[in-house]
Amino acid sequence: MTDKLIIAVDFDGTIVTDAYPKIGKPQLFAFETLKRLQNDGHRLILWTYRCGNKLNEAVAFCKENGVEFYAVNNSFPNEEFVGKESRKIAADLFIDDRNIGGFIGWGEVYQKLTKEEAPSLKRKRKSIFSFLKFTND
Repeated sequence: MTDKLIIAVDFDGTIVTDAYPKIGKPQLFAFETLKRLQNDGHRLILWTYRCGNKLNEAVAFCKENGVEFYAVNNSFPNEEFVGKESRKIAADLFIDDRNIGGFIGWGEVYQKLTKEEAPSLKRKRKSIFSFLKFTND
């Protein structure tokens, strides 16, 4: 994908399993995919219900896992909400577990946005096929 996108990403139930107000376990391929999207030049916005200390914990957790966001609950860094504009985030895509049909999973997000198979999936398939090889020795 050559176009650089602004992608709003939910936290609970999307980046991590939903354990609110605690932080759940990272979803499979979440941080790998987010880092790849950033490396490809896309801007990521953390878009979450969390606020205050719970939001700070989520931001710190993502940073510990190698992902720093372009903006957090805003359309751009340092945006100040004064009540005159919409609170809807200006983004090209929204990744959220509350989509109709639910969250498709990070492997599929990766494939759709990069147009290639997730490297982790390739290794897993190779190991499964090598395990299933039968020999007549």
